[in-house]
Amino acid sequence: MTRATTSDPHRSDRSDDGVPQSGRGYRKGPVLLRGTQIPAQTTDQRLLAAGGDADWVHSDPWRVMRIQSEFVEGFGALAEVGPAVSVFGSARTKPDHPDYAMAVEVGRLLADAGYAVMTGGGPGIMEAANEGAHKAGGTSIGLGIELPFEQGMNEYVNLGVNFRYFFARKTMFVKYAQGFIVLPGGFGTFDELFEALTLVQTHKVTEFPLVLVGSDYWGGLLDWIGGAVADRGMIGRADLDLLHLTDSPAEAVEYVIERGAAIAASEREALAELAADSEEAAEAADGS
Repeated sequence: MTRATTSDPHRSDRSDDGVPQSGRGYRKGPVLLRGTQIPAQTTDQRLLAAGGDADWVHSDPWRVMRIQSEFVEGFGALAEVGPAVSVFGSARTKPDHPDYAMAVEVGRLLADAGYAVMTGGGPGIMEAANEGAHKAGGTSIGLGIELPFEQGMNEYVNLGVNFRYFFARKTMFVKYAQGFIVLPGGFGTFDELFEALTLVQTHKVTEFPLVLVGSDYWGGLLDWIGGAVADRGMIGRADLDLLHLTDSPAEAVEYVIERGAAIAASEREALAELAADSEEAAEAADGS
């Protein structure tokens, strides 16, 4: 049965032949539609209609559901891993390269210190860090990404999560890590490093330690940042202290542990002071 038309110009309705009429609008969840944007069918009608093509699985609203599922799966898989450190570096590094050996040692030392090791789950530096953690009996995490070329999860990962979307994967690297250790790498490594720096610099996340391993590789970048970038006022001089450079895997791990502990203690102190201030304010209000 069709709904009756109305003479109220401010009401959205359908005519006897089912043609949408303009008015206050048609609500489709949080979306407001008017005029020619009003659909000829309701959401329930489309849901229950038989047949049709499968193009909807590639639509933006459906992608939102996939994105949501990636966050849910990632949070569920990683919420109970305990303290972890994200290790980044090139997927192209070969097992006979000195950088590979350094990454194995980083993974081993982190595992020995009770930290889970998180990498992108691929080959090269990622595989090396996972190998070190795995062979030391630690938690070796791989956060894989769908790429147009085959990469796959390396064999040393004992907890792996695959993602379609880079931004969901990046969230996991930051959310569940107490620090970053970055070995030589390319554009992907730069992206992860500078995103972490930006989040800390802008206070979008609580500060956490960031270590660069390999002075021969990273030294030129730090010289440029401390020279041209800082000299032009693009960053503050204090921002240079957000990065720690070393050639020693042991020093890298030690810095992450000690700096992380110092940051955690500072946060606890700040929270205690805030709680005390709030209590004093409440007592003052009660006494007035």
